Amino acid sequence: MRVLLISANTEHIDILPLPLGLNYIAVAARNAGHEIKLLDLMVRKDDRSSVKDAVESFHPDAIGISVRNIDDQNMKSPRFLLEQVKPVVEDCRNLSSAPIILGGAGYSIFPESVLNYLEADMGIQGEGEVSFPLLLDRIKHGSALLGIPGLYVRGLGLQGKREYVEDTDSLPLADPHLFSLPAPDYREIWMNVQTRRGCPMNCSYCSTGTIEGHSIRKRRLESVLEEIVGHAEAGFRKYYFVDNTFNIPLPYAKEICRMLIESGLNISWRCILYPGRVDEELIDLMARAGCIEVSLGFESGCERILRMMNKKYVPQSILRTSDILKDYGIKRMGFLLLGGPGETKESVEESLSFADSLQLDTLKVTVGIRIYPHTTLAKIALNEGLILKEEELLFPTFYVVKDLSDWLYDIVKVWTANRPHWVS
Repeated sequence: MRVLLISANTEHIDILPLPLGLNYIAVAARNAGHEIKLLDLMVRKDDRSSVKDAVESFHPDAIGISVRNIDDQNMKSPRFLLEQVKPVVEDCRNLSSAPIILGGAGYSIFPESVLNYLEADMGIQGEGEVSFPLLLDRIKHGSALLGIPGLYVRGLGLQGKREYVEDTDSLPLADPHLFSLPAPDYREIWMNVQTRRGCPMNCSYCSTGTIEGHSIRKRRLESVLEEIVGHAEAGFRKYYFVDNTFNIPLPYAKEICRMLIESGLNISWRCILYPGRVDEELIDLMARAGCIEVSLGFESGCERILRMMNKKYVPQSILRTSDILKDYGIKRMGFLLLGGPGETKESVEESLSFADSLQLDTLKVTVGIRIYPHTTLAKIALNEGLILKEEELLFPTFYVVKDLSDWLYDIVKVWTANRPHWVS
């Protein structure tokens, strides 16, 4: 079968995100004997023209569309990003009779709601490397779709219980040649690398558990290195480890760093650190392995609020981690989430003062917390009457302590006014 895969995401902040998940799907489908074309709308000047050209020239038998983001998580003026995806689906529908299949991180949070809103035919929740080729085979032979893991059919619901692939080494490696831009063409491309899936930390507001599951499933170090070497041979020198918690488990993170040091690849990379599981040995290894920047999502500087968020660390741990990173010359990007359950003016000022004391290279301050289904925050919002039990939460819905939002915007404006490295 001819399979057109479209990455519908056009949002980026400080780096251009390459569609790693869709690349995995493309390789899995190709390995199953299908002819693949991958279209990344992030790098196209005219989305609709690009889709039209791809459909009319390729004549796909199936069309997969990856939905990465639902909205921009901005409470003051939220942008519902599915409005950008809807014309893509409509154009595919008008230009082809091929079934339209959704997937991606954003889709996996709201599988039925997104399927209905975009009026696609089907969607796969979660990892698609196994389910998508199976679905293509069923479509090709006109077989029943019942039993395909994680598959939703519009109007019929879930067809097969979602499954997580325990042996991640059985999944294909990404092919850098499938990406639209080779490394020399765009100075700030950071090649995504994922070494493990799932997160056990269960932070009160986080959707990662819904997307990837709550158990960590690690790849073999040899598999990780093979993928990075393949990217390096294609010309990529900058990498972004997209693991939600690079330092969990700690011994595994250290082994990755040692592997990179021994490889002699001489690459630069970023990662996301969980502030509570760090020691100096890890930071030393990271620096020697080429790490130049870390996202430190500590979210609050108030110990009571950290407990409310189900964080497994205290402010002192954040400070220690930040200081070690600074000592080793690794840039630090911090994040604050203000206005969540239990927040008060005193706790907000405590967090702002604490963040200021860290002397970070960059700090992102967010007012209000996006409410996602199946989270502790959603349960709290339901109990407080902020949302209804039957509410889908697809459209941007935020938690902020009652009567605190206006003051929050004012105080954040004051704090960011003379701190150019703070953004809100």
